[in-house]
Amino acid sequence: MSGPEPGAEDAERETHVLRTRIAGELIDAVRGLAPSSVPEALGRACASLLPDVSGLSLSVLGREAGMGVVLFASDEVAAQLAEIQYTLGEGPCTEAVRLLAPVFASDLTRPPDARRWPLFSVQAAKAGAEAVFSLPLTAAAGALGTLDLYRRTAGSLDNGQVRTALLVGDALSLAVTALDHTSADSGGVVTWLQGAESDRVEIHQATGMIMVQLGVSAEEALLRLRARAFAQGSTSLDVARAIIDGSTDIRHE
Repeated sequence: MSGPEPGAEDAERETHVLRTRIAGELIDAVRGLAPSSVPEALGRACASLLPDVSGLSLSVLGREAGMGVVLFASDEVAAQLAEIQYTLGEGPCTEAVRLLAPVFASDLTRPPDARRWPLFSVQAAKAGAEAVFSLPLTAAAGALGTLDLYRRTAGSLDNGQVRTALLVGDALSLAVTALDHTSADSGGVVTWLQGAESDRVEIHQATGMIMVQLGVSAEEALLRLRARAFAQGSTSLDVARAIIDGSTDIRHE
């Protein structure tokens, strides 16, 4: 029987050391914090662990398909990229959730990435990102959310950067799952996620108003909200707020 390939044990040992370091840094980042402060602390810890990207965001999925809540964004570009994907319903983030696997787009300005997500690619470049890398946060029941990284210029992650990103994603998945089992209220909402619930509530409220006004299903109402957001170069959340306060009337499309 042949033994392990030369260097395999060293690589495995190195990965174990890196995994332990990542877990330790995330634990230290949230130790003793109030639940409401955990998302930002986790996000900042991830940013320090992944210094080779321009920025990142951490999102969790909503109860409805295609809806998500951004818990942390390292900068405005990262926040815009997350909102653009939820508004358009396309991009590496949505693909990673569907496939339950990492999706890397190293050059959104050219095929095949630009052809794979034609709308998102244009909007991402306008926002200031030419490369986006999305890792699903998974549990036994499926995807919990995503860790999304971006670079201002096109380019792939090298093997070491990919390994670190995957280990950070794994650690985040465990962290979110652990919190979900220890801090959930009777509605199944993790306590530290409650601060982000307002965004989702506003989109649900606006979707309900569109359903009543136009006599359409919830799915079509959400699609119309997204379409209006895209047409205006805005986000779903901005349009939802405008519908709620009466400054936008979807019936006048």
